[in-house]
Amino acid sequence: MVCIRSATMEDLLAMQRCNLLCLPENYQLKYYFYHILSWPQLLFVAEECNGKIVGYVLAKMEEEAAETHGHITSLAVARTHRKLGVATKLMEAAHRAMEEVFGSVYASLHVRVMNKGAFHLYTETLGYQIHDKEPHYYADGEDAYDMRKYLKPASALAAANGTSGKAKEDDGKQKKAGDGRPKSGDKARKAKVAVDEVD
Repeated sequence: MVCIRSATMEDLLAMQRCNLLCLPENYQLKYYFYHILSWPQLLFVAEECNGKIVGYVLAKMEEEAAETHGHITSLAVARTHRKLGVATKLMEAAHRAMEEVFGSVYASLHVRVMNKGAFHLYTETLGYQIHDKEPHYYADGEDAYDMRKYLKPASALAAANGTSGKAKEDDGKQKKAGDGRPKSGDKARKAKVAVDEVD
């Protein structure tokens, strides 16, 4: 049996090991530390009853954008635990925390254009939609889909109707200017998601 829980500092090495075994995009340990110190509410792990970490989701907030939103940096599930709904549960936990803790309007991620399994998971199971296509996004030159999932029904409707333009951006900026919340200051290049997960 696998349970989904918030990640702790003690989990970071196991998360990195899972990443190295599952994904072509890998990160130094300091990158995991940066995420858990900045957004501890947005890191989750999938843990077996024996304590083994078999999956994780690494996420962050993009608070300096026109609309405050979350970004999925990395999602990985061990091959032995795929097609069991683990990736879906990890993503749902991250989405819930983005909305409840940070008031995120939507969640974003990047995925390889040729990664059909991940694309199916994001679109068919989790409700993401293609926002844009970024040529040569990955180090090996492969294109990426920039995808979004709106977490608030009103925002999703506005996006579908094309009404989330400049007026909404200006309103968002006014709210951000007066809310007194600390900004993340994250200037790093957007991390890449390449999940070969089939849920």
